[in-house]
Amino acid sequence: MPQIAQLGATWASQVFWLVLTFGIVFLVVGRGMVPRVLSTVEARDASVAADLAAAEAARAEADAQEERWRSQENAARDAAQRTIAEARARASAATEATLASAGEASAAQVADAEARIATASAEAMKEIEGVAAEAAQDIVQRLSGAKVTKTDAAKAVKAAFNG
Repeated sequence: MPQIAQLGATWASQVFWLVLTFGIVFLVVGRGMVPRVLSTVEARDASVAADLAAAEAARAEADAQEERWRSQENAARDAAQRTIAEARARASAATEATLASAGEASAAQVADAEARIATASAEAMKEIEGVAAEAAQDIVQRLSGAKVTKTDAAKAVKAAFNG
Protein backbone atom coordinates (compact mmCIF):
# COMPACT_ATOMS: atom_id res chain seq x y z
CA MET A 1 0.00 0.00 0.00
CA PRO A 2 1.41 3.13 -1.11
CA GLN A 3 -0.26 5.20 1.56
CA ILE A 4 1.61 3.43 4.33
CA ALA A 5 4.88 4.02 2.54
CA GLN A 6 4.22 7.74 2.44
CA LEU A 7 3.39 7.81 6.14
CA GLY A 8 7.04 7.79 7.22
CA ALA A 9 7.98 10.68 4.91
CA THR A 10 4.92 12.69 5.88
CA TRP A 11 5.44 12.04 9.53
CA ALA A 12 9.08 13.05 9.40
CA SER A 13 8.16 16.25 7.55
CA GLN A 14 5.49 17.09 10.14
CA VAL A 15 7.89 16.43 13.02
CA PHE A 16 10.49 18.68 11.33
CA TRP A 17 8.02 21.56 10.91
CA LEU A 18 6.72 21.04 14.44
CA VAL A 19 10.22 21.26 15.92
CA LEU A 20 11.05 24.26 13.71
CA THR A 21 7.82 26.10 14.70
CA PHE A 22 8.29 25.36 18.41
CA GLY A 23 11.91 26.47 18.17
CA ILE A 24 10.92 29.79 16.56
CA VAL A 25 8.14 30.28 19.07
CA PHE A 26 10.58 29.44 21.92
CA LEU A 27 13.11 31.93 20.61
CA VAL A 28 10.57 34.68 20.07
CA VAL A 29 8.60 34.13 23.26
CA GLY A 30 11.25 32.66 25.58
CA ARG A 31 14.15 34.90 24.55
CA GLY A 32 12.31 38.04 23.44
CA MET A 33 9.02 38.51 25.26
CA VAL A 34 9.57 36.75 28.60
CA PRO A 35 12.55 38.92 29.61
CA ARG A 36 10.53 42.07 28.81
CA VAL A 37 7.58 40.81 30.86
CA LEU A 38 9.89 39.86 33.73
CA SER A 39 11.61 43.27 33.63
CA THR A 40 8.18 44.94 33.68
CA VAL A 41 7.15 42.80 36.67
CA GLU A 42 10.43 43.60 38.45
CA ALA A 43 9.98 47.33 37.70
CA ARG A 44 6.45 47.17 39.03
CA ASP A 45 7.62 45.35 42.18
CA ALA A 46 10.33 47.98 42.67
CA SER A 47 7.77 50.75 42.17
CA VAL A 48 5.38 49.15 44.68
CA ALA A 49 8.23 48.72 47.17
CA ALA A 50 9.25 52.36 46.69
CA ASP A 51 5.65 53.49 47.13
CA LEU A 52 5.35 51.40 50.30
CA ALA A 53 8.59 52.88 51.64
CA ALA A 54 7.37 56.41 50.84
CA ALA A 55 4.04 55.67 52.52
CA GLU A 56 5.83 54.33 55.61
CA ALA A 57 8.03 57.44 55.72
CA ALA A 58 4.96 59.66 55.34
CA ARG A 59 3.20 57.75 58.13
CA ALA A 60 6.23 58.12 60.39
CA GLU A 61 6.35 61.86 59.64
CA ALA A 62 2.62 62.16 60.33
CA ASP A 63 3.08 60.31 63.63
CA ALA A 64 5.92 62.65 64.57
CA GLN A 65 3.84 65.71 63.68
CA GLU A 66 0.91 64.34 65.65
CA GLU A 67 3.18 63.79 68.67
CA ARG A 68 4.51 67.36 68.37
CA TRP A 69 0.95 68.66 68.07
CA ARG A 70 -0.17 66.67 71.12
CA SER A 71 2.76 67.94 73.19
CA GLN A 72 1.98 71.53 72.11
CA GLU A 73 -1.70 70.99 72.91
CA ASN A 74 -0.82 69.60 76.36
CA ALA A 75 1.53 72.51 77.01
CA ALA A 76 -1.16 74.99 75.95
CA ARG A 77 -3.72 73.22 78.15
CA ASP A 78 -1.33 73.34 81.12
CA ALA A 79 -0.65 77.03 80.50
CA ALA A 80 -4.38 77.73 80.29
CA GLN A 81 -4.99 75.86 83.53
CA ARG A 82 -2.21 77.82 85.23
CA THR A 83 -3.69 81.07 83.92
CA ILE A 84 -7.14 80.07 85.16
CA ALA A 85 -5.72 79.12 88.57
CA GLU A 86 -3.88 82.45 88.80
CA ALA A 87 -7.02 84.35 87.78
CA ARG A 88 -9.05 82.45 90.37
CA ALA A 89 -6.44 83.21 93.03
CA ARG A 90 -6.44 86.92 92.11
CA ALA A 91 -10.22 87.00 92.06
CA SER A 92 -10.36 85.18 95.38
CA ALA A 93 -7.89 87.60 96.94
CA ALA A 94 -9.80 90.58 95.57
CA THR A 95 -13.08 89.12 96.82
CA GLU A 96 -11.59 88.45 100.25
CA ALA A 97 -10.25 92.00 100.40
CA THR A 98 -13.62 93.39 99.38
CA LEU A 99 -15.40 91.18 101.89
CA ALA A 100 -12.96 92.17 104.63
CA SER A 101 -13.47 95.85 103.83
CA ALA A 102 -17.23 95.38 103.72
CA GLY A 103 -17.05 93.38 106.97
CA GLU A 104 -15.11 96.14 108.67
CA ALA A 105 -17.57 98.75 107.42
CA SER A 106 -20.50 96.56 108.53
CA ALA A 107 -18.87 95.96 111.93
CA ALA A 108 -18.37 99.71 112.35
CA GLN A 109 -22.00 100.35 111.40
CA VAL A 110 -23.18 97.60 113.75
CA ALA A 111 -21.06 98.98 116.61
CA ASP A 112 -22.40 102.49 115.96
CA ALA A 113 -25.96 101.17 115.83
CA GLU A 114 -25.43 99.16 119.03
CA ALA A 115 -24.07 102.26 120.77
CA ARG A 116 -27.09 104.28 119.64
CA ILE A 117 -29.41 101.48 120.75
CA ALA A 118 -27.68 101.29 124.15
CA THR A 119 -27.95 105.08 124.52
CA ALA A 120 -31.59 105.07 123.45
CA SER A 121 -32.27 102.10 125.75
CA ALA A 122 -30.63 103.89 128.71
CA GLU A 123 -32.62 107.04 127.99
CA ALA A 124 -35.82 105.03 127.61
CA MET A 125 -35.07 103.25 130.89
CA LYS A 126 -34.57 106.59 132.64
CA GLU A 127 -37.86 107.84 131.26
CA ILE A 128 -39.59 104.60 132.23
CA GLU A 129 -38.10 104.83 135.74
CA GLY A 130 -39.27 108.44 135.98
CA VAL A 131 -42.75 107.57 134.80
CA ALA A 132 -42.83 104.50 137.06
CA ALA A 133 -41.67 106.60 140.03
CA GLU A 134 -44.41 109.15 139.40
CA ALA A 135 -46.96 106.36 138.97
CA ALA A 136 -45.75 104.71 142.21
CA GLN A 137 -46.09 108.04 144.09
CA ASP A 138 -49.55 108.52 142.74
CA ILE A 139 -50.64 104.90 143.49
CA VAL A 140 -49.25 105.03 147.06
CA GLN A 141 -50.97 108.33 147.67
CA ARG A 142 -54.32 107.10 146.34
CA LEU A 143 -54.21 103.75 148.11
CA SER A 144 -52.73 104.69 151.45
CA GLY A 145 -52.97 108.41 151.44
CA ALA A 146 -49.31 108.68 152.41
CA LYS A 147 -46.97 110.98 150.60
CA VAL A 148 -43.80 109.42 149.16
CA THR A 149 -40.93 111.61 148.01
CA LYS A 150 -39.67 111.42 144.49
CA THR A 151 -36.29 110.04 145.56
CA ASP A 152 -37.87 107.27 147.65
CA ALA A 153 -40.18 106.34 144.78
CA ALA A 154 -37.22 106.36 142.35
CA LYS A 155 -35.20 104.09 144.68
CA ALA A 156 -38.11 101.65 145.02
CA VAL A 157 -38.58 101.55 141.20
CA LYS A 158 -34.85 100.97 140.67
CA ALA A 159 -34.87 98.19 143.20
CA ALA A 160 -37.87 96.60 141.48
CA PHE A 161 -36.27 96.84 137.99
CA ASN A 162 -32.87 95.52 139.11
CA GLY A 163 -34.13 92.76 141.37
